[in-house]
Amino acid sequence: MAVAYDLEGQKRAYKRWAPYYDRVYHKLLADAHSKTAQAAAKAGPDILEIGVGTGLVLPWYPAGTRVIGVDLSFHMLERARDKMLSGAAPQTRLVAAMDACRLGFADESFDAVAVPFVITLVPDPEGALDEAMRVLKPGGAIVISSKLGYDRGAKAKIEEWVAPLMKKVGWSSAFRIERIKAWAQARGDVEVVEIAPLFPAGWFKLMRLAKSG
Repeated sequence: MAVAYDLEGQKRAYKRWAPYYDRVYHKLLADAHSKTAQAAAKAGPDILEIGVGTGLVLPWYPAGTRVIGVDLSFHMLERARDKMLSGAAPQTRLVAAMDACRLGFADESFDAVAVPFVITLVPDPEGALDEAMRVLKPGGAIVISSKLGYDRGAKAKIEEWVAPLMKKVGWSSAFRIERIKAWAQARGDVEVVEIAPLFPAGWFKLMRLAKSG
């Protein structure tokens, strides 16, 4: 019941955000979106994007890819569908409403699963990653981009120092990289192969995980 409540709250929030989302985040997240799409495409042509939202990442996927995008919010998906139908996102085959923890796809359907700016928002991040692994082909990649914080070291201290300022604009590094690493280690069939900084100033990060072949 708690998860259902959280999902309904997210749907209401996304409904409010949908008309303004592109204007706020188009330029700010362009670096993250382009690198997420490129990293996913390196794993193969069949790509699932979880948390497609208004479709800001969709135009970045290179020619030859076949992209399906899913999201919880119908209102966000309306804008993603508009991009697909207008030709602005020519690699997109389908956008659909779906829960990240209950994907309606067969096992081992995709070469890559892209998860842009959503893993910190889902009620059960590990459950969503487990679902991504289920639909991912052996040797495939999960590509996560988000506001991810370090647990220790100089970078963690810098994030802690700027945290009050970032909180004012709605960003937080409370979701830690180590949480995803711990999930991967517990499973044993997936490895974190890359952690890369994204604009602005590395506050956003890209994580690439490879599923055992």
